Amino acid sequence: MNIGPPREARFSRRALLLGGGMGLVGTTLAGRMAWLALFEGDRYAAAAERNRIRDRLVPPRRGWIVDRTGKPLAVNRPDYRLELIPKDVEDLDAALARIAQVLPIGLEDELRIRADLAIQPSWMPVEVARDLDWPAYAALNVQVADVPGLQPVRVFSRHYPDGEPFAHLLGYVGPPSPEQYEKEKDPLLIFPGFRIGKDGIERHEDKVLRGRPGSTREEVTARGQVIRELGQTPDQPGATLRLTIDRDLQSYAARRLGDNSASVIVIDCVTGDLLTMVSMPAFDPNVFSTRVPTSLWKALQVDDHTPLLNKSAMGVYPPGSTFKMVTMLAALEAGIPPDASVNCSGRYPMGGNVWHCHARRGHGRVTMATALPKSCDTWFYHFGRQIGIERIADMARRLGLGQEFDLPLPGQASGLVPDNDWKQRRYDKPWNVAETLNCSIGQGYLIANPLQLGVMTARIASGLIVQPRLLLPQAGDAAPVFPALGIDPEHLAMVRQGMFDVVNSGIGTARGARTGLPGVEVCGKTGTAQVRRISKAERRSGVLRNEALAWKFRDHALFVAYAPAAAPRYAVSVIIEHGIAGGRYAAPIARDVLSFLYDRDRAMKALEPVERALAAKRRAESQAQVAEARAAEEARLMPAWLRADAPPARPPVNTGDTPQPPRDVI
Repeated sequence: MNIGPPREARFSRRALLLGGGMGLVGTTLAGRMAWLALFEGDRYAAAAERNRIRDRLVPPRRGWIVDRTGKPLAVNRPDYRLELIPKDVEDLDAALARIAQVLPIGLEDELRIRADLAIQPSWMPVEVARDLDWPAYAALNVQVADVPGLQPVRVFSRHYPDGEPFAHLLGYVGPPSPEQYEKEKDPLLIFPGFRIGKDGIERHEDKVLRGRPGSTREEVTARGQVIRELGQTPDQPGATLRLTIDRDLQSYAARRLGDNSASVIVIDCVTGDLLTMVSMPAFDPNVFSTRVPTSLWKALQVDDHTPLLNKSAMGVYPPGSTFKMVTMLAALEAGIPPDASVNCSGRYPMGGNVWHCHARRGHGRVTMATALPKSCDTWFYHFGRQIGIERIADMARRLGLGQEFDLPLPGQASGLVPDNDWKQRRYDKPWNVAETLNCSIGQGYLIANPLQLGVMTARIASGLIVQPRLLLPQAGDAAPVFPALGIDPEHLAMVRQGMFDVVNSGIGTARGARTGLPGVEVCGKTGTAQVRRISKAERRSGVLRNEALAWKFRDHALFVAYAPAAAPRYAVSVIIEHGIAGGRYAAPIARDVLSFLYDRDRAMKALEPVERALAAKRRAESQAQVAEARAAEEARLMPAWLRADAPPARPPVNTGDTPQPPRDVI
């Protein structure tokens, strides 16, 4: 009989093995604890501290934009919001239900939030609500603080006190794009509610206006609820930009334009300061700084008055007869004598074609002294052809056409001053004389923007290479010194006298530009830029009046001017898209804008009938829309067979039992 080892021995081996195993585990745990304490202690201590202490980024307040006198154009105001961080959300339905207990969240809001979550990166905040009052914001801080991904935030939102008149100039702000964050890696760009410049000066000067962030150190629970604030590093606000713009003048010019699609530029001939740079119609930048409603965006896009386009800097137009000063200066510099004259019969034949003067019966004998006041096309055809396109183009560039200026505005249009080299590059064809005739009166390939025309006028008025500016220099900086144009003073005097006679003589085309203010005599030039080709058949039968044409086929109305005549200080350019005639419609606007600089009360009185007429027009349009809608509703409710424009009612199957409408209804 085999008898095993004693029971005590078996127990002792098991105890030894178990004890050894326990000792090994204990040694391993002790070693791990020693490793963590000695070598990983700092890291885990920091992690524990992060669980208890949270550093929150404090976005900087955006710098203000003010006008030349310190009046605010773009400011900040407190804005309480609720943001949702997609990557931190565990249950979206539960989160939305929790929000609905505090805030009214409609179906449209929920669809918007879900759409944003679907298209935005997971780290980019989604706006749930904005412009909350303090009770709602406080309630959210208490009731949703433990919901992962929901974050009530207090930020400063951008506000534009004057809205539309400054929309194209200032631009607006909006959320950064994912591409911008990937490029800059700035944590500010993913902070809930943070905005950057998207257009205009806001975009060009964004880095200056943005400022530097601060931080807040908070003690929080494991669920992220704030217990107390431990300290704060203040943010550094962005710099304040002071513009050369006169806020009151800009607002007045916008009101004076009424419902026209137009631009007004006012520039100081001495300093180059842009006092006004308005483009109308425009949009409300306060709306664009939030979420633009789809209906509004579509309406702005289809509007034929192009409210999204900054016409002052980006719109390009044929300068028309406002260009004739350029041709005259080029002719004088080329040696054409001041007493040079031509006989205008209203027609200028060349080759097999005929160029027409705006006066169908002609002006008779026209001298250089009367060419500008009468705006005789024939005089400029004749001498423009003699001197050639190269001289005309050179003078145009010296006066500022075809240039982009050093301004904090993105997207300036350079326009076009054509010459033989340009045509060879563009069309691989030589320049021809017929194109010189068109260019000499500001038509053809030649295009310019309103800003360039304002600079051209300031340079003619001062005889200096005036450079426009939008940012006022720092206190103590020296005033700008502009070099001379290099044009013979006698030639400039000849052109200035012609511009004086345009407004103040009995034969001028801009008598409506006279201010009537003592010592404020205006010198200017009208322009009517043709936008359609007039056929020979139409000329034989009679050229249609602009008023008889659809709006988009009417001529542009232009006017450039400076004042006072004796000591030029301010230059102005006005362009009204499809405004019919510069002397009739653009010149009075320039007159009132210049009057505002010298006598505000008089200018405001001139504005009253304009705004009354505009209000009456809008009331009539509103009543017509209501009547049209009512008629449409009545027509919808009316039986089809009673409608005057309805075809005779025909039953699908014509049987003997089918009732027929009476004959008199058919």
